[in-house]
Amino acid sequence: MVDIAGPRGHGWFAVAAAGRLFLWAPPGALRPFARGPDGYRTAAGPEPYLTVAADDRVAGAGCSFRAGTIFALEPHGQPGVIAIGTDGRARRFTSLPGTLTPTGIAFDTTGRFGHDLLVTARGPAGTTVLGIDCTGRARTVAAHAPAMEGGIVVAPASFGRYGGDLVAAGEGSGRIFAVAPDGVVVTLAASGLPRGGDIGVESTGFAPPGFGAGSTAYLADRYSPGNKHPGTNSILRLPGAELVRAGVRAGDLLAATEASARTIVVHCGRTCGVRYIAIGPEITHAEGHIAFTGSGR
Repeated sequence: MVDIAGPRGHGWFAVAAAGRLFLWAPPGALRPFARGPDGYRTAAGPEPYLTVAADDRVAGAGCSFRAGTIFALEPHGQPGVIAIGTDGRARRFTSLPGTLTPTGIAFDTTGRFGHDLLVTARGPAGTTVLGIDCTGRARTVAAHAPAMEGGIVVAPASFGRYGGDLVAAGEGSGRIFAVAPDGVVVTLAASGLPRGGDIGVESTGFAPPGFGAGSTAYLADRYSPGNKHPGTNSILRLPGAELVRAGVRAGDLLAATEASARTIVVHCGRTCGVRYIAIGPEITHAEGHIAFTGSGR
């Protein structure tokens, strides 16, 4: 298991696991999706992080992304992004230069990046942040950015001075970064968590509007044999009631480490504050986004 993205509509989440896609409506079982000759498949080893499109109109492109379409990174072979429609048909949406390895994907939900699809990619000179419009045309938002990967996400407008910025974590540095639409990258917060490859902060997600005691946060725990934290190939959950007791409110950022899912909450107004609030099982190997149900579940 690599990532959970959503919601996809009607309470369903998209889940990437073993090079295939599934749909999942908690607390039910995973349902295979995008099978067949025109379906989705990729190598099981790399990390094909996911995001799900809304129908916001892309600035200057004369088109929109189709709501409910899943976009998956393709880090294997020719790097790029794969689009999987609501009918389960997959196609290559855009290709990236072979010198880049995509490491994160998210949609601009606020419009500060023009409602583009945002992709981070590791290259020989650092991390490149790309904005990709609904035609598949890519532009460089930032070049030579710090190392960042995993569950990148755009901050809601309520997130203080960083509202509308792209938020990404650096597992090697232990820092959480904010990338502005003009390409300026700043350290939003030092996580205070253990750092390093396969250890440090990797997963992020914002508590959505309507978040409350009836909500739940979910995080994928990837089975990684031979790793010090080999994972369990399961989905971890944090009940909203526990998060509320820990002081989490709608619009706050949750960030978790790859090793053991040590979790912090970040609240930003004029300044940002960081608090440690949770830890997963010691064996956990967390990957990708932190996804939420709203107050209705």
